[in-house]
Amino acid sequence: MPVVVLSFSLPTIVSAATDFLFDLPRFTDQGAVAYRPGLERMWALMEAMGQPHEQFESVHVAGTNGKGSTASLLAAIATACGKRVGLHTSPHLFSLTERMRIDGAPAPEAWLERAVERYRETFEVVRPSFFEATTALSFLYFAEQKVDLAVIEVGLGGRLDATNVIRPAAALITNIGLEHTDLLGTTHADIAREKAGIIKPGVPVLTTAGHPDAIAVIRATAEHQRAPYHHIQEEVEITSVDTNLHGLILDVQTPERRYKDLHVGLPGRHQQWNAALALRAAELILTELRHDSGCLYEGLQHVRRLSGLRGRFDILREHPAIVADVAHNAEGLTVTLEALEPVLEGRSGRLFVLLGAMQDKDVGRMADLLASARATVFCVTIDSDRAYRAGALCDLLRKHGVNVIGAGLFGEGWEQFQHEMTRDDVLLVTGSHQVVAQAPVHIDDHPE
Repeated sequence: MPVVVLSFSLPTIVSAATDFLFDLPRFTDQGAVAYRPGLERMWALMEAMGQPHEQFESVHVAGTNGKGSTASLLAAIATACGKRVGLHTSPHLFSLTERMRIDGAPAPEAWLERAVERYRETFEVVRPSFFEATTALSFLYFAEQKVDLAVIEVGLGGRLDATNVIRPAAALITNIGLEHTDLLGTTHADIAREKAGIIKPGVPVLTTAGHPDAIAVIRATAEHQRAPYHHIQEEVEITSVDTNLHGLILDVQTPERRYKDLHVGLPGRHQQWNAALALRAAELILTELRHDSGCLYEGLQHVRRLSGLRGRFDILREHPAIVADVAHNAEGLTVTLEALEPVLEGRSGRLFVLLGAMQDKDVGRMADLLASARATVFCVTIDSDRAYRAGALCDLLRKHGVNVIGAGLFGEGWEQFQHEMTRDDVLLVTGSHQVVAQAPVHIDDHPE
């Protein structure tokens, strides 16, 4: 096997600002005990900051899976069309400022330092959660930088999420699954009701929800709010889908026009509906597309560069294939494994997986998927109270028939796979943002 030269991701830069923010209650680390539903703290922060959320046009994106990809696709289209575009997403991979990007570039660390210092007393009085504080800072950054449009991804749920202080030009709801059932409800209808809480009176709502109960709730909420309702699978036809390692090529018919040979720079057939949702939203809010659709083609094809998207089926190397993807629940892992099929075709090797997982996910279903894929798994320790300890995760996987070969730190699993892998093997790094953040950001092959 060739010698592999690795360049690993750097940890988040520690400064007084990030140190202060990371001391706030964090759902990522603490789970439900850090979850603070309600908007009163956000309203207080917005008042103290001069109502920054009212100073730019926005689009709100909720959903269980696909909302990060959809938000990034829409932001990339708008950037390609000449807009100055803010994009708020969570969680981050390498740096906290990734949560607040403009045209794909994270906010400068120096700006964050100054902003936290300026509003530190406000934070100490209001006592927001980490997510509330970083959301408020995103809005402040976008307002100060005078963005033309901000695409805002919901953190958790929708109705009581910190992002729900905006009045957007459009509300997007991606597919809905059973996740965070301890906080959002135990049925598709319950969870859809929370997601549909982002729907505002008269504001168009677009959705790719597939479960009938979820669709019924979203449609009823739109009718109640007198919001124009667009179900993408009903009004958009995708007539051709070609897949490869680096993305999709689609033929799409919308109520506005027909698009041939749309290149989408995100692999996996599931991305076709995320792309269709972003495309249809762009048709409704970007007047530039009425005269020239060229920027839509550019935005979809170059989504990673134009939006700064990371961790969605990143192909770090092709032989042997190494793929990093932040799939963190059963639905996400399903589509990731499906997207891997073109990679596995024609190879005689094995599927290796470096996996970490949170305890509030349906890891049993994830284990069944890995067992069906005949994956060989190394369980990774994640530094979070929410996460499974590596040993406990291994025990659970083994009960579901998964071939587990070890547990420990990411670097230990990485080294083990480097010794065992052959040219035809595939390594998938997945299960959590915290796992993907530890993957190498660059790999060079050098012949021995």
